[in-house]
This record gives sequence, C-alpha cells and structure tokens, in this order.
Amino acid sequence: MKKIAVFTSGGDAPGMNACIRAVVRTSISKGLQAVGIRRGFQGMIEGDFWEMQPYSVSNTIQLGGTILRSARSQDFRTKEGRQKAYDNLKAQGIDGVVAIGGDGTFTGASIFMQEHPDIAMVGCPGTIDNDLYGTDYTIGYDTAINTAMDAIDNIKDTANAHDRLFFVEVMGRDAGFIALNVGLATGAEAVLVPESRTDVKSLIDTLNANYSKKKNSSIVVVAEGDDAGGAFKIAEEVKKHCPYETKVTVLGHVQRGGRPTCIERVRASRMGLAAVNALLDGKSGVMIGEIKGETAYTPFENAIKHHNEINPTMLEMVEILA
Repeated sequence: MKKIAVFTSGGDAPGMNACIRAVVRTSISKGLQAVGIRRGFQGMIEGDFWEMQPYSVSNTIQLGGTILRSARSQDFRTKEGRQKAYDNLKAQGIDGVVAIGGDGTFTGASIFMQEHPDIAMVGCPGTIDNDLYGTDYTIGYDTAINTAMDAIDNIKDTANAHDRLFFVEVMGRDAGFIALNVGLATGAEAVLVPESRTDVKSLIDTLNANYSKKKNSSIVVVAEGDDAGGAFKIAEEVKKHCPYETKVTVLGHVQRGGRPTCIERVRASRMGLAAVNALLDGKSGVMIGEIKGETAYTPFENAIKHHNEINPTMLEMVEILA
C-alpha cells in the first residue's frame, strides 16, 4: 500500500478534523502518500482530490465541521457513478480509503467494495447521534451533548426567572442518546426519546404535580424523533392542561458545530491512527470503534444492520432523579 485517501460524508460532526489530521499524519509517518477527497462520494466521482502534507492539517484539530467538507451524492447511488469514482481512485493510484461518517457512508462504502474489492476501505464513526453498533462512542457525540447541556443550563436560568416550562428539542431522529444523557445532566423533569412510547397524559400529570408542589420552573428534553410528534406538538397539548407559561426551544444544528471537546479530539485521533494501521494490516470493510477503551473492528454490514440501544436503567434514572 502506497497511497491512502480520506473523506468525510453525511452530517458533519465535531472531531472529524482531528480524525482527518490523524489519518494524514499517520500515513505520511509510515512512508505513505495521503490524499484528501473533498465533498465525500461526490468529490470522489468528480475527482476533487487534494494531495496532503503534514502542514495541510496544521491548526485544524480544534476546528468543528470538516476541512474536507461533506455532501450527499445521488450519483454514487448509481453503478455508473461508483464506476467513475473507482476509475478516479485508480488513476490517482489510491490503494486504501478511510471513510469518516455514519450509516449512509458505510452503506455506500460496502456497496462500492462489493463491486471493486481491490480498493480497501475502512470507516471511522462520525455522527453526533452515537447510535452506530460496534463502538461505545462516535466522533461528535461528546461535543454535541456538552453543547446541548450548556444551552439547556442557560435556558434554565430564564425558566427560573420567569416561572416557565421549557420544552427543549435536541437532535436524535432515530436515537435518544443525546436527549437522555443531556436530560440527566441538566436535571430535566422528563426526557422523551424515540425508543420509548411517550404518554402525554402522564407527562401532564407529572408537571401539574410539580406545579402544585411550588416548583416554579420545569425543563422537558425532547428528541426530535419522539413518537408524540416533537417539542412544538407536545407543548401545544400540554398548554391546554398545565398552568405553566410554556415555551419551546429547538437547539437544531448548533449541536453539530463548535470546537470539539478534549476527549473528542483524543478519541478521533486514536480512531484515525487505528484506521491507517488497519489498512496496513490488510483489513477492509470494517468500522473502527472503541469498546471499553480498546480498539474494535466491526464489519460494515454489522455496523449498518444493528444499532446501539438505550439502557433502560437510564430512563429509570430520569424518573427517580427528576
């Protein structure tokens, strides 16, 4: 193996740049050439390649987003698009690829490898949702929960000052890891996640009981994929039966940006280094993960097929500690 490429795909996540940096510098330190592919699979199809040097990633470890940028590619969903991507990789002399992303990224990589097995691919889990099977933590998750926690702490100041009930919606269309951990960390009265059915009547009863006990403010954290329809819909129903002045805040994409935390930078760097070593060891079609502090290798098909599950004890904790 003489040349390794790296790209980011799907939603951006804090820590991606730390992972890119590790891939580039590890490759070069082992006598390999490093290539960045801009705009994910679409850049692969269009030949948007960047010959990278150690200085190419200087002063990037602290940056959010991705210096290689990201894009969703409809062209890569076609056999013709994947063939063009393959032709471009071969023309560049690229032997191995590190894909940083989530489900969609690894699905695309898996299909590509079935058609073109002579180019090795490994993945690093880049998604703030922390829902990929085969790793305890994904790149971006730690920063996202700390960003959301800080925002909710600020919202609580206003809630307390004005005797208000705030519904705060966080990201998590299919998984409630952000909502659950942030809810626990901020002392929320309730946390609503896609993994469990939301009983709006029970929620109203809880909030009314709190009000009757002179609790002057409340916070309810809602994952965007909650089955009851999201923060605005739930808040409208609660308003009809609860005396609190009720407000809604949607944190949205603020959770995907910002400077990565210390542990995020370290974890992403470890994964980037492990990805290069995996390629040099002849591995392909696997996602690099971290389980109990150790590097783990999970086949793409398993990482895609399965998802991490919410620990029911955490949901119980919310009820007990609220």
